[in-house]
Order: sequence, then C-alpha cells, then structure tokens
Amino acid sequence: MSTATETQHRTGGEHPAAPASGSAVRLLRRWWPAAVLTVLALAPFSALPLPGLLDGPLGSPGSLQLLATCLLFGALATGYDLLLGRTGLLSFGHALYFAAGSYATNMFLLEAGLPFAVSALLGVCCGVALALVLGSVSLRVTGIGFSMVTLAFAQAGSILVSRNPGGLTGGEEGRAAPAELLPSGLVGIENTANLYWLALGYLVLTLAVVHRAVNSPTGRVWEGIKENERRVEVLGLKPYGFKLTAFVLAGALAALGGLVHLLLTGGSTPQTTASDFTLSLLVMVVLGGSGTRWGPMAGGILYTWADHRLGDLAGSGAVAELPAVLRVPLSQPLFLLGVLFVAVVHLLPGGLARLPSRLRGARRTPAAAAAETSRDGKSRKENGRP
Repeated sequence: MSTATETQHRTGGEHPAAPASGSAVRLLRRWWPAAVLTVLALAPFSALPLPGLLDGPLGSPGSLQLLATCLLFGALATGYDLLLGRTGLLSFGHALYFAAGSYATNMFLLEAGLPFAVSALLGVCCGVALALVLGSVSLRVTGIGFSMVTLAFAQAGSILVSRNPGGLTGGEEGRAAPAELLPSGLVGIENTANLYWLALGYLVLTLAVVHRAVNSPTGRVWEGIKENERRVEVLGLKPYGFKLTAFVLAGALAALGGLVHLLLTGGSTPQTTASDFTLSLLVMVVLGGSGTRWGPMAGGILYTWADHRLGDLAGSGAVAELPAVLRVPLSQPLFLLGVLFVAVVHLLPGGLARLPSRLRGARRTPAAAAAETSRDGKSRKENGRP
C-alpha cells in the first residue's frame, strides 16, 4: 500500500472534501453582501410576516418606514465612524451637519422657492461648508479639547434652531416641508417603497464611500493618526489636513443623511440638532463595533429598531399589568436601551462585529484546541525551537 493510500485511510478520505468546503466558505464570505442587498431591495414586494420584529408584513408601509429609518441611521453611524473608529476623533457635534442638510434644504424650498433638486444640492453644500469651517476651528486642538469644542458648536446650533430666528427654523416644533414642494414620487403612503429604496441607496453609497476612503492612502494615514499622531508627524506628514479631510467627508455624508431624513419625515425637527443625537450615534458605533467595516451599520440598525420596538413594548398593556417594581423600569424605553447596551458591551467586547469570530472560537472543542497545541509543539521541536 502506497504512502498516499495509507494517509487517505488514516484520515478517512476527508482531505479531498476540505478544499471544496474551504472554497464554499470563501465564496460565501465574498458574496454575502450582494445577497443581503438583493433581499433588502426586494423587501417591498414581500408579504412575509415577521411577528415580534415588525408590526405588519415585511412589505407593508409601516414596516418599510421603520426599515428605512433603520437603514438611514445605519448609514449615518457608518459615516460617523470615519471620525471615531478610523481617525480617533471623538466629536460631539456630528448632529449639526445632519441638521444642516435638512434645515438648509427646507429653507431653500420654502423661503427661496427653488426647485427641489437645486434646494437639495445647496442644502448638502451648506452642510459641507459648515463642516469645513467648524472643523478647521475644532481641529486646532486635540483630545478632550476637540470634543469640548465640537460640543460647544453643537449646543450653539441647537439653541439657534430653538430660538427660531426670522421664523426660518420653526423653533421647538420644527418646520414641515409642504408636499407640493417635494418630488411626487416620494410623498404619500403609497410611495413608502420609494422612500425605502432611497434610504437603501444612501446606505450603499455611504458604505462604498467609507470603504474606498479607508482603503486609500489617506485612509492608511488616518489609521496612523489614530494609533500615534506624533509618529505621523515624525514621518513628515501633517495630521491636521488629513483629520480635516475625514471631518469634512463625514460631515458631507451626514448632510446627505439629513436630506434623506427630510424626505422620510416630511420636515425638519429640532431633535436632530441636539447633542443627544450625536451621543446616540456614539452608542450605535460602540454597539456595532468601532473601526470595523460592518459593525457601525449593524449597530445603527439594531439601535434604531430597538428604540422603536422597545417604545411600543413600554406602552403595551402587558407592561401596564405588571407589578410596580417591574412596570416602572420597563415602561421607560431608555432604561431598556441602556440595559441592552450594557449587556452587549459586557458580553460582546468589540461589538456585534466580533460575534462571528467568537462563535467560531466557541465551536472549537477542547480536544481540537489540545490537538492544535500539540501540533504547534511538535512543529517547534522539529524546527529546533523551545
């Protein structure tokens, strides 16, 4: 019997199947985003019921509205992670550029009477210009000083909106955009599917832009700045310009998200200018996994879905019938979200993005781990290493 035959008998003929299995895994890892995108794109045509997850069938207007909001905030968290997870900049004023895209577009529509396309372009440009101006000032300081300056700008913007200067912002009530000024295909409950596809398109665009930027030479400098900014300076590069690029790009994506939010809600709301809004983005990023490709998106989607669904649970009759010791905390959606966040942080360090690797590690049996240790020891002995 030949050596090859003996080897095959000892392994039970498993080696020929291993390459096929590995190829299938590689194929799955490569194409699963396209498969998920296809499923999401076809969601409006489905009547699949998802009890507990959604109130109605998958393709119903209410479900699509919730899913569109989840996709919007998944994209927004992905853009915010350009600062936090990729460049190491903790900004508390990111909501300001989101609100700028919404309010500026609304004001160009209502006050200047411009067509929607022109108003949308000018609104996004206003958000980019605001990010450029405020970023150039905020980045003059580093560390906690940078965070405090962005927080101060955010608070100033929130106060300005609430004061309703010249009747431009609507104050604490916000300002609705008349339906006749918006594209007819994006107005009305019958066009909820179009709004859903718009939010999905915004998510795809944000993921593509962030992925391209992170894998560019500038993205590698961002990584170096996050790890050790002084070392980047020693190499002859000026971190300020690279940080400002990340700041403006994240602001541009946020301003575009504000435009999408305007269409989804039919108006601009002052809640989008508050620093609490940015804190929610921070929670989304940490929940999903800062500095990862898919983590911020997953965190944004999960947080937004939980925010809506836990609010419904808190006001349900089942909670109202519980004893006071349980009813009081469970009737507070923020309490439930806080418990969820703490649980994920403690049970999944690194966020949801680390869950697949943890599951793969959990599947390894003690015997497999011992065998791997034995193989490593034998390899070191053969190579003459202790």
